[in-house]
Amino acid sequence: MKLTMNQTWNQHVVKKGNKSLVLETIKDHSPISRAETANRTGLNKGTVSSLVSELLEEQLISESGPGVSSGGRRPVMLLFNQLAGYSIGIDIGVNYLLGVLTDLQGNICDEKRESYTDLTYEEIKVKLFDIIDYLTNAAPPSPYGIVGIGVGVPGTVSNTGEILLAPNLEWKNIHLQAVLERKYQVPVVIENEANAGAYGEKRFGAGKDLEDIIYVSAGIGIGVGLILNGSLYKGNNGFSGELGHMTIEVDGKKCRCGNKGCWELYAAEQALLSNAAKLPDAPDQPTLENLSKLADDGDEQVIRLFEQVGDYLGVGLNNIINIFNPQQVIIGNRMASAKKWLRDPLISRMVNQTLWFQQKDLQIQFSELSTHSTALGVAAFSVENFFKVDLQNQVV
Repeated sequence: MKLTMNQTWNQHVVKKGNKSLVLETIKDHSPISRAETANRTGLNKGTVSSLVSELLEEQLISESGPGVSSGGRRPVMLLFNQLAGYSIGIDIGVNYLLGVLTDLQGNICDEKRESYTDLTYEEIKVKLFDIIDYLTNAAPPSPYGIVGIGVGVPGTVSNTGEILLAPNLEWKNIHLQAVLERKYQVPVVIENEANAGAYGEKRFGAGKDLEDIIYVSAGIGIGVGLILNGSLYKGNNGFSGELGHMTIEVDGKKCRCGNKGCWELYAAEQALLSNAAKLPDAPDQPTLENLSKLADDGDEQVIRLFEQVGDYLGVGLNNIINIFNPQQVIIGNRMASAKKWLRDPLISRMVNQTLWFQQKDLQIQFSELSTHSTALGVAAFSVENFFKVDLQNQVV
């Protein structure tokens, strides 16, 4: 019987979906047999066998020695080939760049960090190229090489990847995606760093087992990533999560975004540093690192500055929790390193102000991934895009 174009297209879509399902099952459960793959996916053994053959040919999976027999012949086991390619994830901070090279399973194979102050877009771009070049050269030989580059930025990113506004970097209407794709000839994902951080925590960190997570990226500024019902929530045009710019002080300090009294002016690294600079015996150039050391050494004035930031973190979180009723709040990025001084005032503020029923079953945690949440999140986005495109190209 002759197939219509619509039937052919439907078969293509079904096969693509089935192949993706088989690969994801092997990725999540390897080593796994063909029979168990069929059992877990609900596909018949013939379909699984055919798709496994394709995946073996594409070097996305491999076979290992026989597994444990359940009575008959011992099955050949299937393994996900996490070394078939590599992804680069970049976190662009206001005063740092962090780049990671990961395999297709999200394991970090290499990383590079650069610190700086007050650089222009062009100057940061040069450092960005240096890090990408380093990580590209660090990637071992593999069938697919670098499958993509992900970049997290502290600003508003459109659904098309344009950086509309990154106030703390003083960037506006930046087309970084096009610049990187032209230079490196691989797919590039640009994402808000807090969205990427939330996704990184959901995939690899403290949020693995939960469905409703608020990730607060507290660095020089504050961004918020939302995992709602297990999925990253980005809003209508991709602009959700700009909660660092919610007003917590009416007629407060002027923010670079144009607003007054923004949360990040009181609860982020910039607040800590500006307040520390006013201390009579402050370091010449206060940094989070040297202030943390002073606090570790028992400097009461510096400890109070950290506690003040923790209290203001609690003020903003109180609003967010009352809106979203999450299972978990994760504090990440650079300020997470100050957990020992931030946690108690933050919890105290929330206990006193958050509605009592919102506190039931709520977890407050600091990031398990430290400063790596965003870089791992954007690297994972690139890997997922690679699988989508590769499977679509292979299925005909």
